[in-house]
Amino acid sequence: MTPAVLICDDSNLARKQLAKILPQDWQKTVQFAGHGADALTSLKKQPFDWLFLDLNMPVMDGYQVLAELKKLQLPVQIVVVSGDIQPEAHQRVMALGAKAFLKKPVEPQALAALLQTAVATAPRTQQGQAHLVQVTELDLELRDVFQEVANVAMGQAGDLLARLLKVFVKLPIPNVNLIEVSELTMALASIAPDSQTSGVCQGFIGSGIAGEALLILTDSSFADIARLLNYQGELTSAAELELLMDVANILIGAVLKGIAEQLDISFSQGHPVVLGQHAPVSELIKANAKRWRKTLTIELSYGIEGFNIHCDLLLLFTEDSLKTFRYKLAFLMDDAE
Repeated sequence: MTPAVLICDDSNLARKQLAKILPQDWQKTVQFAGHGADALTSLKKQPFDWLFLDLNMPVMDGYQVLAELKKLQLPVQIVVVSGDIQPEAHQRVMALGAKAFLKKPVEPQALAALLQTAVATAPRTQQGQAHLVQVTELDLELRDVFQEVANVAMGQAGDLLARLLKVFVKLPIPNVNLIEVSELTMALASIAPDSQTSGVCQGFIGSGIAGEALLILTDSSFADIARLLNYQGELTSAAELELLMDVANILIGAVLKGIAEQLDISFSQGHPVVLGQHAPVSELIKANAKRWRKTLTIELSYGIEGFNIHCDLLLLFTEDSLKTFRYKLAFLMDDAE
């Protein structure tokens, strides 16, 4: 009997990539959910044997779904599939009842090994065999693909930061937009509008793709960052600048590495440049924004649970990079077909 499978992920690309590597006889009867609330609605209506669940989603995230399913005691085997690969994320989902954890993008060998050791044997409810609707092919939007690539890269960077600081890093959904320079200025100015901030800018280039990474850190974050990094000296402006550079090196390097690996390219990074210290965001980005026309912008916000630490990492890709991006991402979309 073919197992009933539900794949819950807000990324169309991620859903299709995962569905493609499921066993051949499973692929014809897979259902999709775009967020956690959508998945719960489906699970309450009909029985499923397997739920493949993303963590970072709008409306209702994976943690909330796991908590609700634990209350409902539905007989479904849950596999978390996420770019958030922090050790604590793994521990939390397993404590909430997940059967396994697979990192994005899912490797076929890892999925095959999981399914070989855990054949779908969960009993159906008295409703009988689920009626499954064949997946309808939907057009993949480029923004969705960018967002999924950014999501995986953000998770890798968050994991690195979590392991270094021994904390749990909160990872929201990446915000991806193609915007004009005037919109960029407003978007950046909306980050911590009432706070003093410090910022670093670092250029990168490789394989026809170029851009800049901007790291904006609220000044109120420095005290907790110093504590986590065991900094014992006086927290002067020079010390704060050193801490800012440390965080920038970790996050910018890891995110660019994550994107490069997915697109099979490599980036060369320039020297980091200080945009300013202890100033509103609008002051930090005034001169920087003049260099941009239309740009693909990916905004990644990081917070650390239990600490007053918040930083925003923005990746600004040149308009000329879009052609190469489309070409590279076409291979990801083709692989998901």
